[in-house]
Amino acid sequence: MAGSDGRSPLTISAIKADVGSIGGHTQPSAEMLKVASDMVAAQRGKLLIDSRVTHTGDDICLLMTHRQGIEAEAIHRLAYDIFLAAGSVAERQGLYGAKQDLLKSEFSGNIQGMGPGVAEMEIVERPAEPFMVLTADKTEPGAFNLLLYLTFCDPMYCGGLLLSPDVGKGFTFKIVDVNHTEAEREITLHAPEDLYDLAALLRDTGRFVVKSIHSRAHPDEQAASLSTTRLKNIAGRYVGKDDPVAIVRTQKIFPATEEFGLAFSKVPYVAGDCRGSHNMPLAPVPLNTDSSIFYCLPMVAAAGYSVKDGILAGPVDLFKNPVWEVFLEQAVRKGAEMRAQGFFNPAMLGMEELEYGGIMERLKALDRRFVLNGARDGERARPASASGRKAPGQGRAR
Repeated sequence: MAGSDGRSPLTISAIKADVGSIGGHTQPSAEMLKVASDMVAAQRGKLLIDSRVTHTGDDICLLMTHRQGIEAEAIHRLAYDIFLAAGSVAERQGLYGAKQDLLKSEFSGNIQGMGPGVAEMEIVERPAEPFMVLTADKTEPGAFNLLLYLTFCDPMYCGGLLLSPDVGKGFTFKIVDVNHTEAEREITLHAPEDLYDLAALLRDTGRFVVKSIHSRAHPDEQAASLSTTRLKNIAGRYVGKDDPVAIVRTQKIFPATEEFGLAFSKVPYVAGDCRGSHNMPLAPVPLNTDSSIFYCLPMVAAAGYSVKDGILAGPVDLFKNPVWEVFLEQAVRKGAEMRAQGFFNPAMLGMEELEYGGIMERLKALDRRFVLNGARDGERARPASASGRKAPGQGRAR
């Protein structure tokens, strides 16, 4: 892809990881953030055009502009080296979860599949190029599903679907089945004609995740890019929640920046929270907010940028405006109601989402203690597995 002037396209890369934090899963140390900022700044004018470093909860996000293209080895190597260095600072300081999201110790050309979340987009810049970077913490990869569905598909939330001829032509969604680990299994659906199919998939935020969105009026123009990392599928055990990151272009042929606000104000329940094992509302928070001690409420920050020739203006902290205090309070109240239910469903996730957690060991031990009722008088009841099948070697009671 190249512009009409023949210029090479611009790549926007947002790569995010938890590599250590103070006092538990709260926030990275000032020293970690300085190392990350210094290393990324050293590449401006060389590998990078521009960059920003922010954090949401305990996750460090590297925003980088360059002309290397998506999945460029040099860019991904830089991100890996930065997270490795910041993680080494965390180790030296005795911080919690040092290098937690670096699930593989050797860089193999691409940071995808190594733990960090990656959202990248290659574009030909418009005369004015606004976009947002959404960074979430303590939640699952599909945490943005409802927000994107409402904004890109529902005129009750996005007036542009009625008011803009380009926006009104709809959008193309690519959705990934993150439970399929052998290869990336994805489907392409079109709004508005596939709305019910989109809803059927996106309701399952733990399995089906939006990967990208494109304009239908201008099919070469990408509206959104999202990370789809599922950490438990990489590590084979629970190592922390997936904490997605997204790049979303706004205005003109896309929904306006302010049109996203109504969807975020719903503070929808998402999976995540303490030990990644609860349902709690997704709270809109300012940039560089630490994770709350209130069961580490799932959170999302929104940074607004403009870019010209790769040079960034911003960020504007889109959830810092006082109006968002109302919705943050709403999230806290919704969270308090859910937490009052303690371990009981739906406050705690279902067993399919806890399969990598310690509760499964407890259930396996309990499984051996189950018996089948109905043994005849004088005969000992026989063990039964939780599946309802007879335990190995078990015959029918006689």
